[in-house]
Amino acid sequence: MSDHRPPIHPSAHSSAPPIHPSVYTGKAAPDAAVDRGWLLGHFKESGDPRHSEDVEIKWGVHPKGEERASWVRGESRTALQVLISGRFRLEFPGRSVVLADQGDYVVWGRGVDHSWYAEEDSVVLTVRWPSLPGYRTDEEPDDRPHDLPADHPQDRPHGHPADHPHDQSGRTSAPNPL
Repeated sequence: MSDHRPPIHPSAHSSAPPIHPSVYTGKAAPDAAVDRGWLLGHFKESGDPRHSEDVEIKWGVHPKGEERASWVRGESRTALQVLISGRFRLEFPGRSVVLADQGDYVVWGRGVDHSWYAEEDSVVLTVRWPSLPGYRTDEEPDDRPHDLPADHPQDRPHGHPADHPHDQSGRTSAPNPL
């Protein structure tokens, strides 16, 4: 015996009953375009099922050559980033990690400074927790904090040898996880 239920994404021609107000359906690309890529987090309106102070989720679509405008410093969240398509490099002090194959991912914890660069047109899914205000690039000062060393990766151009300890496979050769 089969169980017939209305589809989660009823079409415009469907006579399915409305979905419960605490269920939200959408499509990542158009929904992400509305809020700089973010699908879920503290920045969504209270009452919206996508509002959360516990976690943030981003569908990041990045053209080749795009890079973060400034380093995130003093990070107080944990993050997971998964490559959906393309080739995407994450920069950490003294180490780069290249996500090259679909499903490659990296996790970094609190206190880990970071930045990123799209080596090819890329789509990445980012999950961060908890969801905290104050990390928008356009809200961050461009000045390097006094406690960062002068050779901090933020001050070196892309392609600096110290920023790319990779073996020929494109994977990081650093033996210890972040």
